Amino acid sequence: MSEKRRQRSRWLRYFFCGILIGAGAILPGVSGGVLAVVFDIYRPFMEVLTRPRKALPRYWPMMIPLGVGWCAGFMLFAKGIATAITLSNAVTTWLFIGLIVGTVPSLFREAGKEGRSAAAWGSFVLCALAVFGGLFYVSRVAHVEVEPNFWWYNFCGALWGMGIVIPGMTSSSVMMALGLYKPMLEGLARLDFLVLSAALPGMFLTIALLARLVTWFFRRHYAVAFHGILGFVVASTLVIVPTVYSSTGEAVLSALCCAAGFGLAFFLARMENSPE
Repeated sequence: MSEKRRQRSRWLRYFFCGILIGAGAILPGVSGGVLAVVFDIYRPFMEVLTRPRKALPRYWPMMIPLGVGWCAGFMLFAKGIATAITLSNAVTTWLFIGLIVGTVPSLFREAGKEGRSAAAWGSFVLCALAVFGGLFYVSRVAHVEVEPNFWWYNFCGALWGMGIVIPGMTSSSVMMALGLYKPMLEGLARLDFLVLSAALPGMFLTIALLARLVTWFFRRHYAVAFHGILGFVVASTLVIVPTVYSSTGEAVLSALCCAAGFGLAFFLARMENSPE
């Protein structure tokens, strides 16, 4: 294969990886950070954020197609998911749950790469109980649905930024519990200035601020950090399980979509990096 064809092949690969990672920022359960780990892009991305002067000369040919693909995946999936939620919230949510559950086996393996100490299991239990208790009370007991505004959209952008920098953090499920997910997607789909001016700066600022801290914490306390993320994923998923269906057909379709989501996420999580 000629050098030009090799470069074109790499560019297309990074572009499509960027689309999937951008979609992962939108889809509850498909963490953009996890997909970056799966495609072997997470480490170069974090190096660019934490040591740009040294990393950019090495990785810039990768970052350009990744960035273009990420923007395309982020905006296109926002419009598609907003439409799907309007058609059936229960079916769409079960598709997301399937996507979440499909990533759990790979997350569990990743969390145990450096062992499973008592502190790691304690982190899992503590994070799971705290997240489940907080979100369950807000969404199912207090029935809190916040009124979307600039600051809440900024908060959503910060959650998306955390989902990119912290592998396994499925921040969109938190938005669903607060009633922010649908208005956020609809705003992105119609390119609403209020949503874009709040969410995108919030996301990029969070990525910049957290990059060094996350890199340091994972280097020093890998098992504790990853088991905490695993607890977050499990708890935030349980909270969004639908309990009301309009018909038997909707319940059956929900089950099928859950299975399809599981299969897709499980496949993506097991994909091996293609040779360059």
